[in-house]
Amino acid sequence: MPAAVGAADTSPLPIVELRGVSKRFANGLEALAGIDLTVKRGEFLSLLGPSGCGKSTLLRIVAGLVPPTGGTCQLSMGGQTGRRAASGRVGFVFQDPTLMPWSTVSNNVLLPFRIVGRLGAKERERAASAISAVGLCGFEQAYPRELSGGMRMRVSIARALVTDPDLLLLDEPFAALDEITRLALNDDLLRLWEERRPTILFVTHSVFESVYLSTRIAVMTARPGRISADLPVALPQPRARATRSSPDYVAMCDRVSAELGIAMGER
Repeated sequence: MPAAVGAADTSPLPIVELRGVSKRFANGLEALAGIDLTVKRGEFLSLLGPSGCGKSTLLRIVAGLVPPTGGTCQLSMGGQTGRRAASGRVGFVFQDPTLMPWSTVSNNVLLPFRIVGRLGAKERERAASAISAVGLCGFEQAYPRELSGGMRMRVSIARALVTDPDLLLLDEPFAALDEITRLALNDDLLRLWEERRPTILFVTHSVFESVYLSTRIAVMTARPGRISADLPVALPQPRARATRSSPDYVAMCDRVSAELGIAMGER
């Protein structure tokens, strides 16, 4: 599978640009209000905020799964701007792996190609590469019921990677996992980002996870969600387990925690 390795794309157009984005659902619930956010190519940006603040809704607006009530969401990829630019270039990993229980690991990863009716030797090779990239070699013919929760999430990530997306959206993918598995998958995700360098939008409510993973953190207020702080994370790359005990990491966690407290009206 081709990989875009190296520094972030220096193209002047951001890959995601949100201007005044709001969302009010049919039942009257106001989820988002006046979101302004620009995401540069190659960034790893975490959306951090309390449960119910609209993080997942914002991610779905970027993905084109739900429309905003107000404002604009513009994507720029492959020299094009608009929703057409996103076709085949966006990968989405949900909190629930959403695998087909009747299909093997290999067939689950091949799903994006099956949907568009393109399933040949090249696509199978890319699926094998994605499965290898997430550490599941030898499990290609296993079924989801035979896998642990962490392994099922790896399959979901492989399925999102198989099209080599420019933009990878992850909606609290590790929230339901035990701490040991979660830390291991944090490291695996960082390794994949370093190797392939997609732009990543990552939803979490964990301060520690957001600081460890991200190059930048956008802190959101309680509903209706707004961006209350936009914080660069200047920790050395690549990150390693030792990063979590470094003074700079601890100081950044303290700063983000303070901003989150302000966003929640606690300070």
